[in-house]
Amino acid sequence: MSTFTIFLALIIIVAFLLVVVIMVQNPKGGGLSSSFGGSGQQMGGVKKTTDFLDKSTWTLATLLLVLILLSNVTIMDSPADVENRIFESDEPVNTQVPAQSTPATQPVETDSAN
Repeated sequence: MSTFTIFLALIIIVAFLLVVVIMVQNPKGGGLSSSFGGSGQQMGGVKKTTDFLDKSTWTLATLLLVLILLSNVTIMDSPADVENRIFESDEPVNTQVPAQSTPATQPVETDSAN
């Protein structure tokens, strides 16, 4: 298993978790904390739930960005790149198109009556 494949799997997992965390939040400020019947004035776990969701969103987004950048670095070491290096050897490659041989034309005999 290549490094790029590992990064790809991690990117998919983090992206899924990021979608879940974003979907749990309510865009109007309620979200998971409103299901507990809380508002911003309550003391205790409701405010901390909102803080946790905010921090986890930023953390997952940052982690996703870092994983994408690291996967870009490791894609250069993938097996496909090794195959490309094999094909790009120092030997000169004949890129000229072979000249087409034109068939010799024979004179056409015409029957001309004198």
